Amino acid sequence: MLYVNPRAARAPYPADLQDIMSIARAQESREWLAHWDGLTRGSTPLRALPDLAASLGVCSVLVKDEALRSALGSFKALGAPIALVRLLLRECETLGFTARTLLRGEHRDALAGVTVISATDGNHGRALAAAAQSIGCRCVIVLHAQVSDEREQAIAAYGAEIVRVEGNYDASVDAAAALAARHGWHVVSDTSYEGYEAIPRDVMQGYGTVAAEVDEALCGADARTDAACPLTHVFLQGGVGGLAAGIVSYLWERWGVWRPTFVVVEPMQADCLYQSAIAGKAASASGSVDSVMAGLACGETSPLAWRFLQSSVDAFMTVTDTEAVEAMRRLARGSDNDVPFAAGESGVAGLAGLMQAAATPALATAIGLNEGSRVLLINTEGATAPRVYADLVGEPAMSVTRRQQAWLAR
Repeated sequence: MLYVNPRAARAPYPADLQDIMSIARAQESREWLAHWDGLTRGSTPLRALPDLAASLGVCSVLVKDEALRSALGSFKALGAPIALVRLLLRECETLGFTARTLLRGEHRDALAGVTVISATDGNHGRALAAAAQSIGCRCVIVLHAQVSDEREQAIAAYGAEIVRVEGNYDASVDAAAALAARHGWHVVSDTSYEGYEAIPRDVMQGYGTVAAEVDEALCGADARTDAACPLTHVFLQGGVGGLAAGIVSYLWERWGVWRPTFVVVEPMQADCLYQSAIAGKAASASGSVDSVMAGLACGETSPLAWRFLQSSVDAFMTVTDTEAVEAMRRLARGSDNDVPFAAGESGVAGLAGLMQAAATPALATAIGLNEGSRVLLINTEGATAPRVYADLVGEPAMSVTRRQQAWLAR
């Protein structure tokens, strides 16, 4: 399903939004993250898939592979550490901490009494646990009933204490907030709610690193601001809206009225952003929320993220779990000219949306998708749940990775 957003505008990036998130702050986050050994050095690959593009009837498809961002296996490794660092810099302003010294663990004795907590579907909690372990503070992660034991173990491996609750992701968000209020802990969440925006803002600002690297790869470090945008379409995962807001805000500020067409894609049963577009305000999902795309199984839109998406995203789409699995298998197969990818269930939502649009003339026309389109996708995660990945794709992720390495070595 596709909903063309009547509120989307072609206008310069608004000053009030720039005060919240900007290219300058995204670049600062990128510089800080360079000092964290939890990330792979350098930028993640931006790979062209010409055979996929030809099969979809578009000019080009580029995929930014965040599965290789770190051992954590997802883009979430960019948001949680930045939010935690900015929190500690605010809370400990008089102690002379810096982002570099925090990420290098130089203040762990002073921070031994600090506890951070968050709800998660998996990847954000794992990233927060890893950042807290590096910095030296205690971490508690709240998991809802649908989070797999495999994902729980991956989070616990970074020293986090796990709390299980009944219900879905939104129930775990409420539980984390209640525990924090009771014990005086700090919530480091990637979704905003009333009275809680500073930390989700910082999380989203960390995600701007992805857009900064794409810009640099396509246009060079010293690109002219008046050059033509090299992209016509960007398909982005939904969730609560944080990733989309982090990417959209950067590219909107960078290209202004010449920005690419933004399309946000969600699971059909977890369509909170789709419903927000229809309602014209942050809204809830209309379905059960439970989806194989675990990282996108969110029922409530982040109000802060919605401020960036409501007038910039040109269309909102929903895809089925079956379409997501088909997209996983397509990236895993590769071809003579397309490198294979190990992309997780949530990592392929953008491709699933692109495939649906390309196969449906009315949808393609509605978003201007045609033989001249130059499309950017972001593989937001690798096989963060290896057993789930192998069951869905019919092949272990390690096997796909070996074929990727062989393809790249040709």
